Amino acid sequence: MNYYAAVDMGASSGRLILGWLENGKFQLEEVHRFENGLVKKDGELCWEFDRIFKEIVIALKKCKEIGKIPVSVGVDTWGVDFVLLDKDEKVVGNTVGYRDHRTEGMDEEVYKIISLSDLYARTGIQKAIFNTIYQLMAVKQQHPEYLEKAETLLYVPDYFHYLLTGQKVNEYTEATTGQLINAYTREYDWELIDMLGYPRRIFQKLVTPGTSLGNLRPELAAEIGYDLEVVVPATHDTGSAVLAVPANDDDFVYISSGTWSLMGVERKTPDTSEKSCQMNFTNEGGYDYRFRYLKNIMGLWMIQSVRHEVNDRYSFAEICDMAEEAKDFPSRVDANDECFLSPENMTEEVKSYCARTGQKVPETFGELATVIYTSLADCYAKTVRELEEINGRTYSRIHIVGGGSNADYLNRLTAKATGLEVHAGPGEGTAIGNITAQMIKAGEFSSVEEARDNIHSSFGIKVYNAQGEVIG
Repeated sequence: MNYYAAVDMGASSGRLILGWLENGKFQLEEVHRFENGLVKKDGELCWEFDRIFKEIVIALKKCKEIGKIPVSVGVDTWGVDFVLLDKDEKVVGNTVGYRDHRTEGMDEEVYKIISLSDLYARTGIQKAIFNTIYQLMAVKQQHPEYLEKAETLLYVPDYFHYLLTGQKVNEYTEATTGQLINAYTREYDWELIDMLGYPRRIFQKLVTPGTSLGNLRPELAAEIGYDLEVVVPATHDTGSAVLAVPANDDDFVYISSGTWSLMGVERKTPDTSEKSCQMNFTNEGGYDYRFRYLKNIMGLWMIQSVRHEVNDRYSFAEICDMAEEAKDFPSRVDANDECFLSPENMTEEVKSYCARTGQKVPETFGELATVIYTSLADCYAKTVRELEEINGRTYSRIHIVGGGSNADYLNRLTAKATGLEVHAGPGEGTAIGNITAQMIKAGEFSSVEEARDNIHSSFGIKVYNAQGEVIG
């Protein structure tokens, strides 16, 4: 039996999950889980990558302890963030996270050089103030000495693959989130990079999911107690999650639901039209050069934040129950408003939004939760209509994968708001997609289609009708 390891890292936690095929069914086992999060350093919000890598090593050691040594491992994380290395392979500057405010005003600096519409026509990537293109402009403006010293840019999963193997590459699906890849050549847009004044040398060779980076550094293999191959998955977590959507037709919209809700369709070609730009859709890279044509929606970050603000007093199931009790509370917020990206206090931000838009202000926790959940469902409904308009067709259902697929109350709201069937699951979409890329490379599956059929039959998919009732 061959085991495959996915290091799946989100903005609040990470874990190592083993996957394997047993009697033709996809099996999963979580081996190790650890905390992640941004910490203040020199006035910036930063990731603790040294600590995280130690957790990855602990996780790999645990695989041996339980007698399930993987044949390969791959790392997936969120998008856009990166690490700069100097000629001595030392980290340059802080490992700043995307929620830091250093990018404020950097969009205007970029647009002095290239307009938003021209930028979109080249890259197909929606404007988000934290995209790599704006983060690099912040480095250029605030710490030009960092770019002078830097020899290498590695996106976050690339950096962990480098620590594992010593190989420096940029994985395609992750790199597309940075807004520096040409949507048509699928390579770095060197003309754009030159225009912006970013040094060409820092960008690495692009590789695609399924690429082998070889085995562990010898000293690391000795420490862990065994060697294994490092196989690049779709390292952007949404790229892996979309690979795990258990369907092979084109009659659906997907939502990769977690801290963010990534909602869209899979396309063979990008749409970099002005209309697509105005609607704020993005054309991120996917497995086998498929495009993830989607919209980034704030997602469960808002619920996670208000929960933290009461010291995690309630479980997510309890929050859903409280929201349902307050279901008649009328106020709504725009879940995509930038005010919710990184507020000092999410509870106060939601209340403030309601107050300044002339709506009833939520007082109880249940009212607050129902405002967030119903606002998310409304946002999903609006996005479905936009996808149908721009693609000139209708869709019959929504597939929700990821941890948010377990939010029964939100699933029912989504079905009612959109008028579509909702198929919820699998909950471990990102880890499954990560492992699937490794399995396809190893020959366990002959194609994406075979893998997706297997995922559908291996994991329970809960089906809601358009009235929000469970029918399967």
